[in-house]
Amino acid sequence: MGEAVAASAVAIMAAVMGGVPTPTPTPSPRVDATPVLTSTPFGALPGQQVTHTVTIAGTATLVAARITFTTTADLETVTARAQPGWCAVTAREVVCDLGDVRLASGSPAPRITITGRVRPGAAPGTVVRNRVGLTSEQVPENEAQIASNAYLVPGSTATPIDPPVEPQAATVDPTPARSMRVPTVLAVVVAGLAAAGAVVTRRRLRRRRAEGVTTGRPDPM
Repeated sequence: MGEAVAASAVAIMAAVMGGVPTPTPTPSPRVDATPVLTSTPFGALPGQQVTHTVTIAGTATLVAARITFTTTADLETVTARAQPGWCAVTAREVVCDLGDVRLASGSPAPRITITGRVRPGAAPGTVVRNRVGLTSEQVPENEAQIASNAYLVPGSTATPIDPPVEPQAATVDPTPARSMRVPTVLAVVVAGLAAAGAVVTRRRLRRRRAEGVTTGRPDPM
């Protein structure tokens, strides 16, 4: 009799409260697994080769672990290698499925190596952001563990071009000209002296002839 009354009381309270109360879900424990991203060289410029290395630190056991790498700068000739696992690559995204991974002290950490050449053409001030996300059955996409780095393209990436060579006017060495003028000047001077000497000689002859006529002496010339 008492149990029926108690059950009725519970039913009445549930009806008053709007139904049977639902239990509060227990949050899943945090998984000890964190991606680590290293970019070498950090701040790679357009046209420069870069290597991104991803490892996973922690002590968890991951089922169907996946690493997703993205970048805002296009990469050329991209290659990716996962140990363990395999990768699919595009110019801005690399997805690596690692399978089941056990993270433990003393065990080699999973490693993903991504290499490529930063495509030329990024304008100065462009933000280059590299991002890594870790997911698994225990870590859904909305709770993905993230690692990232970012930098600004510092300057122009245009290939320097030598300025055009302007044609130069032909120059004349003044030394030969001087050497050619010197004999000409000397010839003129010599010719002038010879002419002056001839005039003086003729004047002397006329003077002597005139003296010979006046004195009656024969002209020695």
